[in-house]
Amino acid sequence: MESTTFGAALLETCVSAAVAAPSIHNTQPWRFGLDPATVTFEVRADPARSMPHVDPTGRALLLSVGACVFNLRVALAHFGWSPVTRLLPDPDDPGLLATVRPADPTARRREEGSVDLYEAVWRRHSSRLPFAGRSLPAAVRDELAAVARAEGTSLRFCDGAEATRVLRLTAEAERRNRLDADRAAESRRRVHRVLEPPPGTGLPRTALGPQDARERIPLRDFTAQRHPERLVARPFEASPVLALLATEHDRRVDWLRTGQALERVWLVATVYGVRGSVMHQAVEWADLRDALGGPPEGTAHPQLLMRLGYGPEGPATPRRTPGRDPRPAARAGTPPPSRPSPPSRPGAPS
Repeated sequence: MESTTFGAALLETCVSAAVAAPSIHNTQPWRFGLDPATVTFEVRADPARSMPHVDPTGRALLLSVGACVFNLRVALAHFGWSPVTRLLPDPDDPGLLATVRPADPTARRREEGSVDLYEAVWRRHSSRLPFAGRSLPAAVRDELAAVARAEGTSLRFCDGAEATRVLRLTAEAERRNRLDADRAAESRRRVHRVLEPPPGTGLPRTALGPQDARERIPLRDFTAQRHPERLVARPFEASPVLALLATEHDRRVDWLRTGQALERVWLVATVYGVRGSVMHQAVEWADLRDALGGPPEGTAHPQLLMRLGYGPEGPATPRRTPGRDPRPAARAGTPPPSRPSPPSRPGAPS
């Protein structure tokens, strides 16, 4: 494929969809490059967005990058291309986390259903608000588990005593986070006041939502203590729907796969009108992460806990200008300045 067959407007639209992905702590830690000879997107991490105290191994960072890779796949499929994705494609270049190449549209693959998820990319927001007290239908649960498997992960719903157990582990992790001065300070830097100049990334305080008045759902508040004047208390659902993403192995490639699975699950949930948020605290502590798996998944590696349910849509958070690849400008993509509204379909690639 010649680079002239892939228009600049389509390139920008695809990158704009990619950066609409969720990221842990809303770090948005991605950089994009473009190989003009093959029109291959190259995705790297932005080391300036790392969090060495909260995420010393870079697991959460790679998970976030994986989510943006999946959005890029969705956008390319939506516009008629067959995305060919390779994770960690070059052993001699460990910083290259993924490549995504749009293959000939005549070879387009539809088995992953990505085309149907494009509009959900723009509607998916984290919701830290109370959900209705009703469970997800069995058919929805089964489909979410199936798409997670398609990305090389497992999705297990935690009900009853299991939900109580994982919430206790999450609460313990949140307690430790508040007591760890370095982690607490690092997390607080990810939150800014609405009246401050937007930092280009991080969470506006208005996105934090309320505290759970019953203190059963330990949503991260990014502070060293509770602040009722900042986070008002409201009753949350008595029986939250919790789902645990896990992998058979625990390598860098598994972290990237988990990110893709997270976003695919979240987009399918969005299509069904289901809201979601991430409860990542317990996997940030080695002993709590091990305990999070529990029997019979003792050999699996827990990667992420999701809270799902029916309720109000969360606010959109600002998206920073995606970082360029540090190599020569001829190989760098041209990202849009911010997250746009859902764009109208551009013309066919010229």
